[in-house]
Amino acid sequence: MIRLLCALGIALLVSAAPARAADDFVLPTILPITGNAAFIGKARQATLQLVEGLVNQDGGINGHPLRIEFHDDQSTPQVTVQITNSIQASHPSAMLGASITGTCSAQMPLLTRAGPVAYCFSPGVHPPKGSYMFSVGVDTHEQIIVLFRAMQQRGWHRIAVITSTDATGQEVDEVFGALTGMPEFKDMEIVSASRFNLNDVTVAAQIERIKDSHPDALIAWTTGTAVAGIFKGLLQAGLDIPVVTSNGNMSNDVMRQFADFLPHTLLISSSVFAQHDGLFTLDPRVEARQKVYYDTMRKAGLPIDYLSAAVWDSTFLLVDVLRRLGVQATAAQVRDDIAGQSDFAGINGVYDFTRVPQRGLDASDCVIWRWDAPHQAWVAFSKPGGAKL
Repeated sequence: MIRLLCALGIALLVSAAPARAADDFVLPTILPITGNAAFIGKARQATLQLVEGLVNQDGGINGHPLRIEFHDDQSTPQVTVQITNSIQASHPSAMLGASITGTCSAQMPLLTRAGPVAYCFSPGVHPPKGSYMFSVGVDTHEQIIVLFRAMQQRGWHRIAVITSTDATGQEVDEVFGALTGMPEFKDMEIVSASRFNLNDVTVAAQIERIKDSHPDALIAWTTGTAVAGIFKGLLQAGLDIPVVTSNGNMSNDVMRQFADFLPHTLLISSSVFAQHDGLFTLDPRVEARQKVYYDTMRKAGLPIDYLSAAVWDSTFLLVDVLRRLGVQATAAQVRDDIAGQSDFAGINGVYDFTRVPQRGLDASDCVIWRWDAPHQAWVAFSKPGGAKL
C-alpha cells in the first residue's frame, strides 16, 4: 500500500509539472552579411527572418519552433569553407546557403559524403546529380539562352560582353562563345569581350573598346559596386544601349542607389516570381503562392525582388520536407525526398527535380524583366522562355 501511494504521488507530481516546450529546430544558414556581397546577404537575412516567423505561426516543424541561425562568411570562399566545416561537426540534416557563385563553389566539395543538404542561393553553380547541394532558380546557362532569344527577337544581333575575373564572370565566359556557335543563334555575334578585376578603379578602357565595336546591346555580368562602375562608365562614354546584367543585381534597393547612372534600358533574366499583371499566365498554384508572397512582403515593408525570391521557395521546400519526414530525418533522407519531388509549386515556378536534378526549374521558368524606374518596379519584358510579349 505504501509503495502504491508513493507511485501515485510521483505520477501526480509528473502530471502536474508544466509540459516542456519542444526544442528549436536549428537551420544553419550562411550569408554574406559583410564584404562586397553584403547587399545580397542583408536583404536575404531580412526575408529569412520573415519566413521564420511565418513558419512558426503555422506550428513550426511538427511543433518544433524553426530557428534560422545566421553565419557571416564575409563574402569570401575561405570563410565559407571554415563555417561549413564547423556546421558539419554538429551533423545537421540541412542548411541554407552559401549565397554567391564563388562561395557555393568552394562549399560544394565538402558535401559529397554525408551532407548536410545545402541549398545554395546562387544559380551559377552546377551541383552533380545525387549530391547534397541544391541550387536555386534557373541555371545561369539557361538564363543566358533565354536572354539571347529575347535579344535576337528584337534585332539585337551585335552583342558586347564585359565580365569580372572572379567565379561569377568565369562561370559565364565560355557560355557566350558556345551560344554563338549554335544554329539557333547563327545570326548573333559577340563583337567585343572584355574582362576586369573587381579591384580595378575604372573600366574606362574596356568601355571605349566596347563603344568602338558598335554593339546593339551589352551584357555586363557582375554584381554590386562592380556593375555600378560599368554603368557609370557607359554614361561617361555617352554609350546609350540596352544593358543586360546578372540577377544578383535584381534588387530594388540597389536600383534606387544607382538611380543617377542606370542605363535607360536595363534588363535581367530571372525566374517568374515578379508581378506580371496578366501579360502571361502561370500554373494557378504558382499564382496563388505569388499573391501570398507579394502581400507578405509589402506588409513587412520588404521589396519584391530576386534577392528575396531566391530564398523563399528553398526555405519553404525544406520546411515542407522536414514536416513530412520529421526533425530526426537524416541528410540522405532529406536529399532523396527533394530529389524525388516532381510537382512542388512555389513562387518561381513548379519544381520538378526528377526532370531537372538539383534545381527543379529550367528555361521555361525564366522571364526577362526590365527595371521601370518611374514605378520603382520590375516589369515583364518577355514571356517565360524569352518569347516576345
